[in-house]
Amino acid sequence: MIPDPRSQSARVSAYRAPSPVRAGLATLGRGTAMALVFLVIVLPLLWIFSAAFKHYVDIYQLRVAFTPTFDNFVEIMQEPFRVQDKFINSLIVSCSTVAITLPIATASAYSFSRFRLFAHKSLMVAVLATQFLPPVVIVLPFFLMFRDLGMYDTRIALIVVQTAMVMPFAIWMIKGFIDQIPIDIEESALIDGATRFQVLYQMIMPIALPGIVTAGIFCFILSWNDFIIAVILTSEDAVTLPVAMGLFNREEGDLWQLLSATGILIMLPMFLFSSFMQRYLIRGTTAGAVR
Repeated sequence: MIPDPRSQSARVSAYRAPSPVRAGLATLGRGTAMALVFLVIVLPLLWIFSAAFKHYVDIYQLRVAFTPTFDNFVEIMQEPFRVQDKFINSLIVSCSTVAITLPIATASAYSFSRFRLFAHKSLMVAVLATQFLPPVVIVLPFFLMFRDLGMYDTRIALIVVQTAMVMPFAIWMIKGFIDQIPIDIEESALIDGATRFQVLYQMIMPIALPGIVTAGIFCFILSWNDFIIAVILTSEDAVTLPVAMGLFNREEGDLWQLLSATGILIMLPMFLFSSFMQRYLIRGTTAGAVR
């Protein structure tokens, strides 16, 4: 059968390349979007990075070329700032929060995923609802309690409150990964004599490792960047890096070069931590696929 030339020409016209005007508009739109991203996100980061290495006299000048200096980083390590102490506080609080949250959240997520408890749906909604409460509403009762117990301005108080804040988020995230694991492998292990704890820690956790690692990354970032809880529950000894940013607001003006240097110290561990955990996340995903 001889094909109809008119039908072939119709199909060719249907798949005709876009016009130069339409292609130009698409390119212009992509360029505009990239420019907006650069102005909103990248440009402020570049300004902070450059200001951290500038002298005070160069901060308010628009010169691109300047003589870099590490004096700002040296100054924030000295009195009266001693940012290294705040850095240690933030590191201890964030790492402790993640270390406590992940095992408890994993066990809770497994329970919600595999067992139909009394008022199961209501409990899950209650866990999620706690994320919608403003942190300042939750932290004020903690402030009164820790003040009366003599635990105000301590790292333990920050760890307890921040663990309570990030726990619901971790439970929901890890539960989503456990829900995707077939229950057949658990039933086979239980028939062979394994206990629930063995099934959870020897089978479920290795397979759900990508979700657990992802939840840990988000919990670390939330704890590291926390300001409201830390500014209410600390005053001197347990002050964290976000709260320490207020030390550079003086009557004579803001010390922008010191603020920028401290800002780099806040951002750098998150970038390093996320980079390391991303590589670990890929290895965990591969291991889970092989199993």
